[in-house]
Amino acid sequence: MVKHQPLQVYERQLCLSCITGIYGCRWKRYQRSHEDTTKWELLWSLILLFTFCLLLVWFYFWWEAHNDYNEFNWVLYSRSGEWSDGTVPILATTAAGFTYIAFLMILALCHVAAGQQLNLHWLHKIGVVGALFTTVGGVISVSQTWGEEWDIVPISLQATGPFLQIGALVAVTALSWIVAGQVARAEKTRFQVLLLLLYLSVLLGLYMVPLSITSPCIMDPTDLKGRPDVIGHQGAPMLAPENTLLSFQRAVQMNVTGFESDVALSLDGVPFLMRDRTLQRTTDVQKVFPERRLDDASLFNWTELQSLNAGQWFLKDDPFWTVHSFSARERRLVANQTVCSLEQLLKLASLRNHTVVFRLRRPPLEHPCHYSWINDTLEVVRQASAPQGLVMWTPDEDRALVRQVAPALVQTSLEKHSPQRLHQQGISRLLLRYNQASTQDVREFSRSNLSVTLYTVNEPWLFSVLWCSGVSEVSSEAPHILKKVLAPVWLMKPDEYCLIWVSADLISFAVVIGIFVFQKFRSSGMRSYNPEQIMLSAAVRRSSREVNIMKEKLIFSEPQQQRTAPRLPVG
Repeated sequence: MVKHQPLQVYERQLCLSCITGIYGCRWKRYQRSHEDTTKWELLWSLILLFTFCLLLVWFYFWWEAHNDYNEFNWVLYSRSGEWSDGTVPILATTAAGFTYIAFLMILALCHVAAGQQLNLHWLHKIGVVGALFTTVGGVISVSQTWGEEWDIVPISLQATGPFLQIGALVAVTALSWIVAGQVARAEKTRFQVLLLLLYLSVLLGLYMVPLSITSPCIMDPTDLKGRPDVIGHQGAPMLAPENTLLSFQRAVQMNVTGFESDVALSLDGVPFLMRDRTLQRTTDVQKVFPERRLDDASLFNWTELQSLNAGQWFLKDDPFWTVHSFSARERRLVANQTVCSLEQLLKLASLRNHTVVFRLRRPPLEHPCHYSWINDTLEVVRQASAPQGLVMWTPDEDRALVRQVAPALVQTSLEKHSPQRLHQQGISRLLLRYNQASTQDVREFSRSNLSVTLYTVNEPWLFSVLWCSGVSEVSSEAPHILKKVLAPVWLMKPDEYCLIWVSADLISFAVVIGIFVFQKFRSSGMRSYNPEQIMLSAAVRRSSREVNIMKEKLIFSEPQQQRTAPRLPVG
């Protein structure tokens, strides 16, 4: 055992050199210090901690926002007029920044555990400030352009809250080793008390967090309602170009129960499927009608619309990164798609007995159907082969007239009102974004015999939360993904969750107490008498080449003294 001691000392010194070198560029032994960290460096440590916490929230936000990446890209497109996947640079910079700041945090904790003075190198300080301002800028930008997406955070906590609490508890429990060591080594009672109070406050807060966690997935499994129906939002836009006949056919293959789309009126009064105001993104209008590429889609007649290709853009832009999985035959089918009319969609729905819900966009003022848009669309719906009971009518204009002319249409609202008001308006269904209806809202509407369809639900975790909330139907761009979700991702009885919560707290408390007792016992033992440390502490602090050479000679000229130095009891 004694023979291996020099090797162990060397390995420890090498590890310490790497830690202090990477963090503060203190590669040589005489550059290290066991003195207290300066107030300036403590401030930088707090900035580093704040940046880490902010990046952690930012990273979590973008991880959960995966459900709405296509929506974010569409928001960017509507502002800039250029289609691109804006999530790629954001995810890349967020991952790089989080990895870098997390690495610095680990090094800082290693410094504290080893009793070394914190001294962040100026290059790292620039990196921390850059990461901080970049993240703050990103938060402000998202809040201004996509503010409603922040609602996904409390919703996602319903799915991840219990697991995040346990993960945070494990991390804070592990930190007790460092905290206990600092308390045991500290000479000032005031510092010991302050550190203990701060740590115990955080720990107690984590113990009590489950009291504020509410999740619909914490329920008796016998109360779970049937699996929500899935309707294809613009068909299956991850598998085929959105709003094309092929997209809706692919959605049928994914076992959807209905279709959702956006409808506009052509110049000659033909309702057709188009989400954008213009044809530039989803057709080759720039090639066929270059001088009209920025015109409103409603200002083209049906013959002109039929002459456009609505599939080649999908192969070129690959908006969902799925084209690589297509066969040669599938690529040919995609490349030959054209603009789809509402009549074609209703015919497909009739053959499959699927429901159809659409948002009708009013044509511009110079359009010949600007004032007759409701009647023109209603006439197409009435003449279609699809039963009116399968069509969910959403426009609020002239609802009374619509109910008289086509009473079998399912009156659907795009705005959330009280059940009483909805019944007074003859509305029996709601189509809302998933953040507009809480679990309590869904249950209240259900008790009032009002069906709720929530959009756009693409991720299994969100589908599971809404399933447990009692939602009867969701609209999705990823029916092929939700098709595989045959049960909620997780479901737990309240008693089971309570048992896990209490057990985790008790185990954590026992581990923390054990670590503090061990560190106290360890600190009350023997400390080595280190002549090197005493002599280096007494050395002149002024930086010069002669002093550095002297310190190096002092360190390496007495290796035997370091190993055989007598050990004196503390105190």
